[in-house]
Amino acid sequence: MSGFGRYLAAALAARFASEGMGMAVVLLALERTGSASYGAFVLTAWLAPHVLAAPLAGAAAGRTARPRLFHVGTLAGFTAAVVALSLLLGRAPLPLVLAVAALGGSCGPMVTGGLSSLVTGLVPAGAGRDRAYGWDASTYNAASVTAPAAVSLVTALGSAAPAMAVLAVSGALAAALAATLPYGGPGAGAPQEGPRAGLGAGLAALWRVRELRAVTSATTLAFVGIGSLTTTSVLLATGLGSPGAGGVLMTAFALGALAGSLTLGRMTAVEPGRLVRWALAGTGAALAAAAFAPSLAVTVALFAVAGVCDGPLLTATLRIRSEHAPDAVRTQVFTLGAGLKVTAASAGAALVGLAADAPAWTLLTGIAGLQLAAAVLHALTGAGKPAQAAPVTDRPAGSPTTAAGRRSPGAP
Repeated sequence: MSGFGRYLAAALAARFASEGMGMAVVLLALERTGSASYGAFVLTAWLAPHVLAAPLAGAAAGRTARPRLFHVGTLAGFTAAVVALSLLLGRAPLPLVLAVAALGGSCGPMVTGGLSSLVTGLVPAGAGRDRAYGWDASTYNAASVTAPAAVSLVTALGSAAPAMAVLAVSGALAAALAATLPYGGPGAGAPQEGPRAGLGAGLAALWRVRELRAVTSATTLAFVGIGSLTTTSVLLATGLGSPGAGGVLMTAFALGALAGSLTLGRMTAVEPGRLVRWALAGTGAALAAAAFAPSLAVTVALFAVAGVCDGPLLTATLRIRSEHAPDAVRTQVFTLGAGLKVTAASAGAALVGLAADAPAWTLLTGIAGLQLAAAVLHALTGAGKPAQAAPVTDRPAGSPTTAAGRRSPGAP
């Protein structure tokens, strides 16, 4: 298996474990304590550190002299936390459980954006790398489809504890595969010569580089809506007379996203910024139509269309980060972007919880509006001439790590 093939296997295994944690934690808490709120607290502790840990993880990955050990270590720490939670949840004092969840969640940015930053060092620049990001994006979508289904199936056949064990095995497999990857290429985590980027350099790059600022602000706003989509789908299905069909709606969305990432996401001839706007606008339009659908069947179809439109968004986002992130802070840019999206999704889930008494169609209309607003935001913040190279650290002028603009074909 090629280096990129092993990377895809590692990424899929890691993200399978990550995507399954939300459902597994809640089911295990309900099984052992009878309280879904207990699981919600643990899940919050798991998700909350993402945005805080992202710059630290990205900076550490860029500074380490042993990138293989760092990446494998974070995946192993993630897996250890899954194992510990499966043993402690509902049995140990809640503060201890929350602390373990927070430590495991701190490894989360390396499972998402941190892994994606390795693609630059595995695939040469050009159309091949753009297609590689399409495949990378498909691992997120594939995991979002298969992980909750696997957790539900294993729990139905036995209990939630074996489901947690499945996730732990998947995390361990990801760590083992990550140990076999080459880390010597540019952007793969090899340490840079000269002054090292500080903790704030990644955030500075996200703000100073127009393309990064545009895609980060737009996707963060969009994910406030996406984070509330699961709860809204349950409420919408209930309003249509099928209380148990919320999962069907989300499965349709996830399958559509997988199809979109494998088809539309591989349109390398389309400029990624334009693809971002198309994806956001298409997702918003489809969800707005679904809010007024007359039947469950039509709603499922529109959720699938929304997913197809959403599928290319991550691919385009990864391409933009790869092309415009300065070399010295590439991993920080990837982890920060992922952390901000997770935090935005968590905020969206909390907001819809507060507004759960509102009609479901109004909630879904609001989610659609956020996608359309994100498309407009990207168009406004991304407008202008191509970004020029601009240093984001204290590196001397002319350093290869100061480039902030789009790389020419064949450039690192």
